[in-house]
Amino acid sequence: MKKNSSIQITNNTDSHQFEAKLDGHKGELVYRLRDNKIYFMHTWVPEAISGRGVASALALHALKYADSQGLETVIYCPFIQNFVKKHPNWKEL
Repeated sequence: MKKNSSIQITNNTDSHQFEAKLDGHKGELVYRLRDNKIYFMHTWVPEAISGRGVASALALHALKYADSQGLETVIYCPFIQNFVKKHPNWKEL
């Protein structure tokens, strides 16, 4: 995972997505909350900022959020599934 410290991530609770901003572009990780579970639906990063660690930063932020809130995770997003496979310490969630 290539780290980029200028990535700013926020939780847009109205839109149910984590948003990562970098160089004027926005990537997103869409989620749903239900019955003390967080469902990771879809991750999208525009081509202009792809390959710069934005999706990985979103995944890490979302997983840390789920852990801090005591939420069980349900992962539909293929990117997040692959992220967890590469970082098995998150499988427990």
